[in-house]
Amino acid sequence: MTSSTLPTVESFERAGLKAWPGIEEKWDGSWVRRAAGGYTKRANSTQCFDPDDFEDADIRVISASTWMVIRKIKPVFRITPLSSPELNATLAEAGWVEIDPSHLYAMELGEHEPDSGAEYLPVLDPKFLAVAQRLQGYDDAAMTAMKNLLAVFQVPAVGVVLTRDGEAVASSIMAVADGIVITGNVVTDPTRRRQGLAGAMMRSGLYWARGEGAKFAALNVQADNAAAKALYAGLGYAHQYDYAYRIPGEAK
Repeated sequence: MTSSTLPTVESFERAGLKAWPGIEEKWDGSWVRRAAGGYTKRANSTQCFDPDDFEDADIRVISASTWMVIRKIKPVFRITPLSSPELNATLAEAGWVEIDPSHLYAMELGEHEPDSGAEYLPVLDPKFLAVAQRLQGYDDAAMTAMKNLLAVFQVPAVGVVLTRDGEAVASSIMAVADGIVITGNVVTDPTRRRQGLAGAMMRSGLYWARGEGAKFAALNVQADNAAAKALYAGLGYAHQYDYAYRIPGEAK
């Protein structure tokens, strides 16, 4: 299997937009602004979906930044292969700095066996939220922001929890959009790592996604997270393209 059999960059990005939406979204041509109370950069950023949409880039950057500030979130641009060169140049000239270089990994979704210790819970189920809060180490404010975002999901989504000896040891959120399952919030109990738990949890979630009609699987991983990249490669995922975020220079 080669990457040519997989969906396009735009297909992955648009599926990601549906699977991990903003609470508030505003389109400006093919640029989309998203705000979600600051929970995750993806849901609180502006990105361009058409490399040829570059007219008045400098004015539109200011407009998007103002829109985000009014909503009490920091100005952030998500830069993907779909970002227009003029947008990238405008941000560079204005001193915006690149942070969090990352990759999109994807694969054709084959058959996966669920783990006997896997549970599938609604993303707003109090049990799933309690597990996520404990494993992620979130405070109450972060959990409120997370719940507010999960409340606007409009595609099939599930909280996957892996248990061992009655204790939750790994979890994630999986959402299916346009036939692609997008996985996020992957976390394993730090005291139980290197036991194959994340892999078992992922395979269980992919089993669920196939039942929901997903044909492909994708996820985002930071470029410096070697352990996660090894995990996903072992499951069959392969690197498709790079992306990053840009923030105003003074926000470093």
